[in-house]
Amino acid sequence: MASNSNGQRDDPYGAYNFIITLIDSSSSSVTTQQGNAIGGFSECSGLEMSIQTEDYQEGGNNATTLKFPKHIPYTTIRLKRGITTSDDLWQWFFDFVEGTGKRKDGTITLRDAQQQPVKTWQFKRGIPVKWMGPTLNAAQSQVAIQELEIAHEGLQLVPVTQ
Repeated sequence: MASNSNGQRDDPYGAYNFIITLIDSSSSSVTTQQGNAIGGFSECSGLEMSIQTEDYQEGGNNATTLKFPKHIPYTTIRLKRGITTSDDLWQWFFDFVEGTGKRKDGTITLRDAQQQPVKTWQFKRGIPVKWMGPTLNAAQSQVAIQELEIAHEGLQLVPVTQ
């Protein structure tokens, strides 16, 4: 492991200790401290972005193709959690089905062993684009899991305030 400037080991954080918060996008000021946690999730994926490039073949420079940044697509964020009595994720999705849905900003905060935030990613103007109910099978004793996919318009790493 790498050492920090104090000579102490700088171990990576576990990927199992995180919290998700959704915030109504129509509010005028958004910080990572607003909003309520929407429950425990067993999995969060899709914290991903890439830069698409455009190739340019410069005349007289046959050995090289120049690359220029063009577009930054964001992947959908996938949240999985066990089904509880709360219907908040279903209701957010179904509100869009009925034409009354509201976009939500959100934060995904990674926490250390003492439950202190260490990294926070914020997405903007999220829309639930897919809800999946559990696979039910009486021959197995697994937890019933629901999944929600959220399309969004931007992802950024924000400073953690403690």
